Amino acid sequence: MTILDLLIFLIPIYIANSSPVVLGGGMPLDLGYRLGDNKRIFGDGKTIRGFIGGTLAGTVAGALVANYYQLPFFADARIQFMAGFALALGTLCGDACGSFIKRRFGVDSGKPFLLDTMMFIIIALVFVTPFAKDELFTPLNLLFFLVLTVILHPLANMLANRVGLKKVPW
Repeated sequence: MTILDLLIFLIPIYIANSSPVVLGGGMPLDLGYRLGDNKRIFGDGKTIRGFIGGTLAGTVAGALVANYYQLPFFADARIQFMAGFALALGTLCGDACGSFIKRRFGVDSGKPFLLDTMMFIIIALVFVTPFAKDELFTPLNLLFFLVLTVILHPLANMLANRVGLKKVPW
């Protein structure tokens, strides 16, 4: 296992997480509903099209990786392909979960929140657990994933804002 393996493993996650910025829009994932606290479930920033588009984009990225690069964390390319889907779906579920928690803390859509930076990768790792070998989940690997994400996520958001894909730089 190498740093390259760890970085390639992250491709479906990062593609799934960034794709809704381009592929999203339209009907909100929560359909505008509010909970008993009168706060939106997710907010307007999470859309059905973004959720589906991000999941598909991450799955395609995972399939391409599986086709060209066998990661040591998976038994074979077929398992790795299924893991790519699990990572993509987990990423978007984690992103929605982060927004749900953000709303409960009273943080508006589009405002920065540390949990937003980490929740998508944490849930993606949970979703991939049935497919991955145990050596993926070493403390050092998990720390690498979290630290890299805490660094790259804000940088990617600032870049997306600079090129006009996002209204805010976080």
